[in-house]
Amino acid sequence: MATGEQTVLQFAPTASSTTLSAKVHPLVVFNICDCYVRRPDQSERVIGTLLGSVLPDGTVDIRNSYAVPHNESSDQVALDIDYHHNMLLSHQKVNPKEVIVGWYSTGLGVSGGSALIHDFYAREVSNPVHLTVDTGFRMGAPAIKAYVSVNLSLGDIQLAAQFQEIPLDLRMIEAERIGFDILKTTMVDKLPSDLEGMEASMQRLLALIDDVYKYVDDVVQGETAPDNSVGRFISEVVASLPKLSPAVLDKLVNDNMQDHLLLLYLSSITRTQLSIAEKLNTAAQII
Repeated sequence: MATGEQTVLQFAPTASSTTLSAKVHPLVVFNICDCYVRRPDQSERVIGTLLGSVLPDGTVDIRNSYAVPHNESSDQVALDIDYHHNMLLSHQKVNPKEVIVGWYSTGLGVSGGSALIHDFYAREVSNPVHLTVDTGFRMGAPAIKAYVSVNLSLGDIQLAAQFQEIPLDLRMIEAERIGFDILKTTMVDKLPSDLEGMEASMQRLLALIDDVYKYVDDVVQGETAPDNSVGRFISEVVASLPKLSPAVLDKLVNDNMQDHLLLLYLSSITRTQLSIAEKLNTAAQII
């Protein structure tokens, strides 16, 4: 149980706060959104622990998370500390290198209750990161921000908890981006199959290639000012492509596509076999 009165000051990134940065994996965002959907009816937000590590360059790498039950009012917050410690022990049995790096909450920005919760995690780990996720996507895109807290005091009297926003990097591979794009939509008819996901990726790739073509043509015609860094990047990408004839490239793509279809077929057979075995086992127990 934590009680107290603190004024929360929320600031934009400054020169002193940009020395620390964070990197969050998409799995963490998916897990937070799933916990928010499964939250109790009386809960307005979800609170949980962030797991990961601190990279050699000082970046906080957030790789996993779990929700922590809590009760919250205007002037006090009660966390289920036993549940928190049990979940931490369970996670570290699987991933012993993952440690507490901070905590998360759903919603926009920080609040007075956030300062109380941050005090608890500050006793668990030095300089914890506070991650906020707007699960409602009210701005049309996920508002995901990271903060660190600095205590403001006058002499021996603590005045407030200053939350400073730090740079946050959200990187994902193409398969994760497909799921993330679906997550941003409020309603979907069905989840895309692997082939539909590949088709969406190819369409996005073709759109990016068209943008590069248009940029190069505009630079050549003098309609756009040239950028040396962009030109070097395009040159490196073109140079990295293997020099293959169209026939060889088509054969390579078709072979990879056949391998992919074969994996889908084998996985479908495996799921069917497991389903049949489960039904036979259930029938044998009944008999």
